[in-house]
Amino acid sequence: MEKLLPFTMKDLAKITNHRSGEIKFGEKMITIASGVDPISFLIKSEAKYVLVGIPEDVGIQANSGRPGAASAWKTAINSIANIQHNRFCKGNQIIVLGEIDVQEEMEDAKKLDFKNIDDRLKLSQLVAKIDKEVSHIIFSIIKAGKTPIIIGGGQNNAYGNIKGAALAKGKPINSINFDAHSDFRILEGRHSGNGFSYAYNEGFLKKYFIFGLHENYVSKSVLDLIKKTEDRLRYNTYDSIKIRSEKNFSQEMIAAHEFIKTDSYGIEIDLDAIPNIASSAMTLSGFSIEELRQFIAYFGKHKNATYLHICEGAPDLDADKNNHLIGQLIGYLVTDFIKSNQ
Repeated sequence: MEKLLPFTMKDLAKITNHRSGEIKFGEKMITIASGVDPISFLIKSEAKYVLVGIPEDVGIQANSGRPGAASAWKTAINSIANIQHNRFCKGNQIIVLGEIDVQEEMEDAKKLDFKNIDDRLKLSQLVAKIDKEVSHIIFSIIKAGKTPIIIGGGQNNAYGNIKGAALAKGKPINSINFDAHSDFRILEGRHSGNGFSYAYNEGFLKKYFIFGLHENYVSKSVLDLIKKTEDRLRYNTYDSIKIRSEKNFSQEMIAAHEFIKTDSYGIEIDLDAIPNIASSAMTLSGFSIEELRQFIAYFGKHKNATYLHICEGAPDLDADKNNHLIGQLIGYLVTDFIKSNQ
């Protein structure tokens, strides 16, 4: 784990707001002491969940999106540290591993312009470098018997999550993606819009379900591909559930779960599916936060739920007075997953 920047007890203490008569997650979450081998520590620890941050938006830039998702990890961990430790959810179930070191790639990306074809290739190459680190760390966490909760960055990191989980499990895994977009675009160099198609093409992704696809933002070519491979690729649309009421949200969760539950699966959450959440592809129409929380609670409770990935939220793109709210939302999603997954 050479490219890991560990989160220390001192780091936790700095962001935890202590209050008399209360116990916060920041006082109970576990960190790995300096000099201790992370893998050995994970194997021996009784805590089940491992928090990992990916503070990057290189994949989003490589997809012509607005940067900002790099800020989600810092905002989220600040919020999570101040959740109440109580009988509903306990901080000592969580190991805060730290963040993947993407500083070099982020600096290199600043010098590049997506509109330039050569620079576009370089951005994709930077994403591929990040892929290697993500897959290695996710592999290591799952191989140690833990459940990763990955926060921040673009959905390009779905590729590394899926690859790392598949290698740890020794076989391809399934994925459920709560998203307005398919992220199953052509293999044109790595970016945030083709993490799943690359994972599928390379044999790491077995079955893929897109939950809540927006009909206005899916290409005919992707729809045609899904139609040809219905045994492995399926979707429903937000429009059919919430606009035309042709389908029922709860029934659709059951149907999607039936499709993926036979093997280990990752839960992918793209926050641009929620209205008015600052992101690279912000939307005004979408599922509610309550529906998203229900979704995570439902899919998190099965024994084959292998990881949770929350991505694309961009606090830096939000109004200054409200840029803590995405971190607060991520805190709710993390604890919903843990409560259901126990």
